[in-house]
Amino acid sequence: MIIKAKPFPGFVIEWAAIIATRMFRRRFNKMIINEMPIKPGHSYILMCNHFSFLDGFLAIYLCLNGIHKRQALNGFFIMSLKKQMQKHKWLKYLGAFSIAPGSPSMEESLNYAAEILSKPGNLLLYYPQGNLESAHIRYIEFKDGLSLIVPKIEGNCQLIWCSIIMEYFESTKPSVYYNMLDCGTNNDFDFDVIKEKVNKHHLQAIKNNIRFTKEPGS
Repeated sequence: MIIKAKPFPGFVIEWAAIIATRMFRRRFNKMIINEMPIKPGHSYILMCNHFSFLDGFLAIYLCLNGIHKRQALNGFFIMSLKKQMQKHKWLKYLGAFSIAPGSPSMEESLNYAAEILSKPGNLLLYYPQGNLESAHIRYIEFKDGLSLIVPKIEGNCQLIWCSIIMEYFESTKPSVYYNMLDCGTNNDFDFDVIKEKVNKHHLQAIKNNIRFTKEPGS
């Protein structure tokens, strides 16, 4: 059996996110969002590279400033490993629900995700890598979860990727660069095409955001 989300009312979560954002914003030199069109009347899957314990905060900042200000969100949800939710029971009040890969309850979690995404205005934060990896890896490996969720969605859902790159350069505080990519909708979903688009985009994001000498063969 999965642990379902029991989020606080939207306005409570929004104000808590705004307060947390203002507190943590002081820790960064700058946070730059390279935006893309957000489709109205859709639900949203926000996919990001998974590289630090700050990922949740970084994604919330993006949701508030890169999506919610342009298309109002009704609900914010996160798919989280069941063992993490059993350890941190408060996560369900922030919109988290559990998944246990390889278990009998996995199908229930996928169906629950699709149910959430069948309602316009809901957003699911999803990390397709499934594991923490460096922000500077050159290839994003997608687990199969996305291909199992999207076909189950009823209605219209926009798929969004964001390569998040963090660097210090001349500052003592890190700067965060959000590189958003429109990956289409559930109506034109092609898993292999999305993986190819994301990886081309991710490589370009690294080149755009990191000042390095041109590499041999590039």
